[in-house]
Amino acid sequence: MDRPRFSVIVPVYNRIDEVEDLMASLEAQTCMNFEVVIVEDGSTMPCEDAVRRHPGVRSKYFYKGNEGRSIARNYGMERAEGDYFIFFDSDCVIPERYFEILSRELDSTPVDCFGGPDAAHDSFSSTQKAINYAMTSFLTTGGIRGGRMSLEKFTPRTFNMGFSREVYEGVGGFREMFSEDIDMSTRIRQAGFGIALIRPAYVYHKRRVDFRKFFRQVHVFGMSRITLHLLYPGSMKAVHTLPALAVLAGVVLILLGIFVSPWWLLPLGVYLVAIFLSAILITRSLVIALKAVPASVIQILGYGSGFIKAYITKILLGRGRDINEEILIRKGK
Repeated sequence: MDRPRFSVIVPVYNRIDEVEDLMASLEAQTCMNFEVVIVEDGSTMPCEDAVRRHPGVRSKYFYKGNEGRSIARNYGMERAEGDYFIFFDSDCVIPERYFEILSRELDSTPVDCFGGPDAAHDSFSSTQKAINYAMTSFLTTGGIRGGRMSLEKFTPRTFNMGFSREVYEGVGGFREMFSEDIDMSTRIRQAGFGIALIRPAYVYHKRRVDFRKFFRQVHVFGMSRITLHLLYPGSMKAVHTLPALAVLAGVVLILLGIFVSPWWLLPLGVYLVAIFLSAILITRSLVIALKAVPASVIQILGYGSGFIKAYITKILLGRGRDINEEILIRKGK
């Protein structure tokens, strides 16, 4: 059997249904120049049967003890055969022409590291689509994450990220930490490799299914930005503080609206209306637009409050691990 050009590496923890959908979408690809490496990270509900139900996909299945998703990805890379490593989350569904498009783009413009955007599939729930809007909109932190309108350099995320074997051999694997994809991209850039956005190579990303889990996720994202700042002094830009500043400004405006004049609430109202109008133009759905408003508030509040919490505890109060210890334990395996 010919050596695959791409090795798709997916860490899994108790996600049988998601793996079923992912494997079905990979089996439907128009270009099959890849293998799939599923690394079960200590799941109590293994997905091996879901993998085996798709014999049209060249696949490898491994079960290991639970050590975290980054270590699972590294485990997969050590056992992969491809020239490029591609990373998807288990809750992704891959459009049928993904590898056809990716192959064409890399043949046309070779690049060391790359990533693509994510989108919401028609089958996703209205809540998932609202959360997708919040995660990609320029009116929220989507402008920081490297969307169509971006406020910083594009940084691939591990729901749709790839790099060459040469990058892996030169930089090493992922560190076991939150925002490990940003950490990895930073190290790749520091090593002199190029990073590019391949916009046509998008995936459908299911994301969180309720607002409570969504808040918890983005709260951790905000906290991890401070960790990245400690790992890479100078990496944090003014734009990264915007959600935290928005949270503080919102609190001030609410207090002024309560104790001084209701007119102080007008800027908040204008912002919420802008989100609603933007969402209805993009999604063409009143239901999704209505849910996009609280989803966007949760996005800003969760990320901003996490950032503020970590800034106070780790920087102002100096609590937590010493940064040298932080670097040591996050080297990966």
